[in-house]
Amino acid sequence: MKNALQKFKSTPINIQLIYSSKLIDDSPTYYRDYQVPECHYETLQIHINTTGLYVLWSENNINAYGYIYKNDFNPLKPSENLLLSHNGPELSNCAIRDQYKLYMKGIALTLDDILCNELQPNIVLNNQSFSIKLSVGLTIIMFVTGLISGILSFVTFQNKDAQQVGCGIYLLASSITSLLTIIMFIIKFWFVVLTRINVSTSLSVLRGGCASIELILKLFLYLDGWLNACVAIERAVYIFKGVKFDKKKSKCVARRTILILPFFIFCTLIHELVFRRLFEYKTARDTIDTSKTNEETIKQYVSCITRYSPSVQVYNIAVLFFHLVGPFIINLFSALFIIFGGARQRSVVQNNQSFKEHIQEQFTEHKQLIISPMILLILSIPRLIISLLSDYMETSENMWLYLGSYFISFTPSMLIFLIFVFPSELYMKAFKQSFNRIRRRTPTKSARSG
Repeated sequence: MKNALQKFKSTPINIQLIYSSKLIDDSPTYYRDYQVPECHYETLQIHINTTGLYVLWSENNINAYGYIYKNDFNPLKPSENLLLSHNGPELSNCAIRDQYKLYMKGIALTLDDILCNELQPNIVLNNQSFSIKLSVGLTIIMFVTGLISGILSFVTFQNKDAQQVGCGIYLLASSITSLLTIIMFIIKFWFVVLTRINVSTSLSVLRGGCASIELILKLFLYLDGWLNACVAIERAVYIFKGVKFDKKKSKCVARRTILILPFFIFCTLIHELVFRRLFEYKTARDTIDTSKTNEETIKQYVSCITRYSPSVQVYNIAVLFFHLVGPFIINLFSALFIIFGGARQRSVVQNNQSFKEHIQEQFTEHKQLIISPMILLILSIPRLIISLLSDYMETSENMWLYLGSYFISFTPSMLIFLIFVFPSELYMKAFKQSFNRIRRRTPTKSARSG
């Protein structure tokens, strides 16, 4: 082998073409890997007439890499059609929408990132993969369930009997945000699916959806999570203060909190309006093979990406963790305090029982206050685990891992009635009263014979 290489090096090279160019600030860019998220590039089309051994040589004054592709180069999927590489790192199979973000934390993944490799353009939904069809079915089930749950919850908490303390006001607002969240969820899902399938979608529609839908969805989702956390806080305060709990003050605090929370959450997400944009790329016309039409050779690639600087990226990850871990910690400590803090308070007054017996009595007496934060805690664990995975995992090979955690993050909004109303005797009573009142208002048709 060594002799063959030496013989090859000594063989005269017939130079067939010398090409010179330079990369400038206006040159197109793509995301090569998570270490160098944005790189300028230039593509050259090479047509081989005679089979043989060819040498491609590059001399430059920058750290340049060379890659050879069969047919097209897709800047959104740089590993697609890749044949050979020289002096460059191995390209990832992940969808290229800020790979640094994908590498850092699974928490930052959007539905676009998860489904992009699975959706096939210009193919009707019936002919898409089984994964896409199953995700469509799950999305419809989640939407219908969430819609029914949200309406029933709104019917419950608009009753004045359910608003005796701040919890009822928080849950009334949460029932509204749950409806808005589940509506935005299905809008987001179908926007991603339909725009990926239909490549002729207007660019103005794509830009508008890219800039707004994900931001609005996050706003409602995080608002719903923090409203549920507020419920957990107030229930813990109620156990702590006991008979000294001020119901009037709790309602006043709840109204103010509901007004402040949306603005606070929006301010933490406003950077996405600046850095989220539509990535557009169109391949050049084939000037060598004239037998092919422009429709066959010219392809347009469009994707919604975020382009964060390193400092903004750190801030973005911190914000996402804050909105996920914050409610998680609040629900955890609320449930622990209601059980153990309340039991310790009882043991001070009633010292004729063991601490274990007080814990059992506390759980039996306040189980309706404990069940809700515990369910929310369990539902938030899968996505929290995914977000803490430090190793890089490809979205195409682990689609259901990421998609499952993504769907689970919407289950609190989808199951608000089962989480808060069903375990509580007070709220179930308020629901029955409101439901019966609506039935009495509904006019009944009577049949008249004659």
